[in-house]
Amino acid sequence: MTRDVKGTLQFGAGTTTAVIALIAGSYLTMSGTTARTEPNDHTTEIAKTDGWAATTLAEPATDPQSLVKTETIVSKQYLGANVDSADDQDASPKEKKKTDKKAASTKGAFRPDPKYSKKYDADGQADIYGGKYAVEPPRPLLELGREQYTSGPYDESSTILGKLNPLLPGLSVYGDWRTAVAYNSNNGKDIAQIATRLNLDVDFKITGTERIHAFFTPIQDGAANFSRFEFGGGDGDQRFHDEFDLNPQTLFFEGDVGSIYSGLSGQYSKFDLPFTVGLFPLFLQNGIWANDAILGGAVTLPAQNSPALGLSNYDITFFTAFDNVDNASLVGANGKVDNHDANLYGVTTFVDAFGGYIEAGYGFLQGVGNREDVQQHFLTAAYSRRYANTISNSTRVFANFGEDDRGNGDGLAIISENSLISPLPSTLLPYANFFVGFGNPEPLVDGNNAGILKNVGINFETDALTGYPKLDDTGSNAVGGAIGVEYLFNLDQQLVFEVATVQPYDDNNVVGAKGPQYGFGVRYQIPLTRAWLFRADATYQIRDGEDDNFGIRTELRRKF
Repeated sequence: MTRDVKGTLQFGAGTTTAVIALIAGSYLTMSGTTARTEPNDHTTEIAKTDGWAATTLAEPATDPQSLVKTETIVSKQYLGANVDSADDQDASPKEKKKTDKKAASTKGAFRPDPKYSKKYDADGQADIYGGKYAVEPPRPLLELGREQYTSGPYDESSTILGKLNPLLPGLSVYGDWRTAVAYNSNNGKDIAQIATRLNLDVDFKITGTERIHAFFTPIQDGAANFSRFEFGGGDGDQRFHDEFDLNPQTLFFEGDVGSIYSGLSGQYSKFDLPFTVGLFPLFLQNGIWANDAILGGAVTLPAQNSPALGLSNYDITFFTAFDNVDNASLVGANGKVDNHDANLYGVTTFVDAFGGYIEAGYGFLQGVGNREDVQQHFLTAAYSRRYANTISNSTRVFANFGEDDRGNGDGLAIISENSLISPLPSTLLPYANFFVGFGNPEPLVDGNNAGILKNVGINFETDALTGYPKLDDTGSNAVGGAIGVEYLFNLDQQLVFEVATVQPYDDNNVVGAKGPQYGFGVRYQIPLTRAWLFRADATYQIRDGEDDNFGIRTELRRKF
């Protein structure tokens, strides 16, 4: 263990001085002691202290002879030998006298051994490192082979795919189980119910970069029909609805071409090229622009830079889909999206530039079969940064235009997300999000049939379980936003209060809100254990020209 040297040892030029400095540094490294410099304004002298004896020069010396007269000489070091006796064997009487003098000057150079109290204080020792402890998360339902986030030692890996791409096989099943009790008055329907859903992720790791992943929701049918018992409310049917679907919601392979090449060729690759193929999730712009599982593939050029453009870091992802494309332009006569009627091609990029973070993307929706006339273009761009250490802002733009078979496929939305950096920046988060929409702005893909405003505030999102009401989230010919405050206590609870509004400015609005809407929402979450989470929500929404919405719910969530 070494310690920092206090002060700066100033040396002039010369071979002798350089050698002495190297020897002294080696001594300090091996002994673990601290060099100490005594200031002296006008003279040069050897300071005799309880620690190491160091030379201090008030001004750079120009005379090599002066350096010789004032330098500190370190005795020779022999590994495993007695230093004093080794010096005495070859030293002349004059040199031995100098050695004895220096031995006296280094008396007390080693500090005493640490003293420990009789009773060991484990908490006190942990406090040395900030009071941090290892947190054991809930373990998966099933773990076979190499476990995730565990320490070694590990068994030797197989190299069947190449020595440079060793196998790290492991199968795990994890996810969560959500159960909620709610009373919702949503769009004129009053239902009290208890509903439940199970999310299962099945992950088979092959190597450090290749895996096969699947996601199942076995006790729900589609995105909106959950296993439930409607026990009350004017529209509750007092029946149990068992909704089952054993088909995978995602099933894909992902890996890295560079790692696969290294394994097959036996040579280290000079590139990374991650890719995925299958029914995979596409999640872009925090899920606003894309939040769906599409059947196709994607490839990324990661961790790029451009000195010519001054870009320190950026990556580009190309994606395509030939099925399972959920877009609002594909709504059929039954009011549901037919996700088998279009192909999707797109590109997205993430760039660190202009003191912030840029996201941009383009997507092309091409109808097939009975929807071959559908040809929609989707554009998005966003810029995020912090200003004057006071406000964090993300400004997002979404545009869509082209033929959508309905005559209202053009739209533009601008969303500004803002949070104030308070005196408690990690726990007290006031926020204000605003939007303006023109025409009929739409997400590129969304498997939950949500609109472009789903992330503006808690009053614009449902719970994906009980049909919890929300304000109009289409952003069609409207302005509005949400203002709220989030408090995280000691990072162990969450409390959110929010007010929100939607103000349509077109009296003939076909898609969006028919009149002004106002929402008042509150949310509370607390972890009961590291596996169990409790959540409660309440909202009241005033809708001009329509029935008011109301919802209250509590939920237990078990993570595994």
